Amino acid sequence: MDEIVKQLLHLSARTETLIAIYDGDDRLRYANNAFRSAYFIEPDETPLWPDLMRRNFELGRGTAIRANFEDWLRSTQSRRGKIGYRAFETDLIDGRWFWMTETIEKNGWMLCIASDITTLRAKGRSVRQDRDQAIKASQTDELTGVANRRFVMARIEDMLVAAQHGNEGCLAVFDIDNFKYINDRLGHHAGDLVLRDFAHRIHQNVRRTDCFGRVGGEEFILVMPETGSEESIAIVERMLSVIRFSRPLPESPDFSYTCSAGIAVCQPEDNVSDLYRRADQALYSAKMSGRDRVRAA
Repeated sequence: MDEIVKQLLHLSARTETLIAIYDGDDRLRYANNAFRSAYFIEPDETPLWPDLMRRNFELGRGTAIRANFEDWLRSTQSRRGKIGYRAFETDLIDGRWFWMTETIEKNGWMLCIASDITTLRAKGRSVRQDRDQAIKASQTDELTGVANRRFVMARIEDMLVAAQHGNEGCLAVFDIDNFKYINDRLGHHAGDLVLRDFAHRIHQNVRRTDCFGRVGGEEFILVMPETGSEESIAIVERMLSVIRFSRPLPESPDFSYTCSAGIAVCQPEDNVSDLYRRADQALYSAKMSGRDRVRAA
């Protein structure tokens, strides 16, 4: 086995195909020479993926990002590592074009493999770019940039399939407290700023294996596969604490807001409606208990 691993590493170092492995925290654990060269990673570096993307963007190299970086990052992370296998095209600032695949293990580790397709089907590239943009738009909430209802509901279904085979999983439903009052008192522009601030701050604390999205109005959900009740409560309580200290309105520096959350644990016999209903009932309990807290079904 040691000889096989040795040969794999040797061949990986020589190939022009880009190969990389990220752990469950999205930290680079292995990258061959081709990958490190394409993304400007030193031989001894093991950066987090978002830090690597931000550094290259600021230096005008690596992945071609044609939008506001933070918006792009939030949208990309909302989909990155959420399904077992994903394939897509990506281009670099230097003009190269890659076909990249992401394969995810249950523990969150990810294998990335990218092949240079710069010379292939160049005439159809704009059509494929339009297609990829349409797919991205169909999975993203326009206002906040996080996953939309369609995408996050599909991740609940994935989690429930795993629950039928004995795996743990939890669903959290969030609701911004007194949001109608915020809209009525400060206006819809302020309400939109609060929604974007909430999505941004929660998203920064979402594990890569989890999926966070907006399902409508001021309601958001967090899908937490392979996670038990106690761990889920601890995760959500940390998120609620982050929101308490947010001051999202520049014109009203003293303004603050809170949110409430309800959590439900997957049962083998659950469907999406059953799980969502129990999480929503737990959210109602949190609201009735005084808001700004989490309750579990």
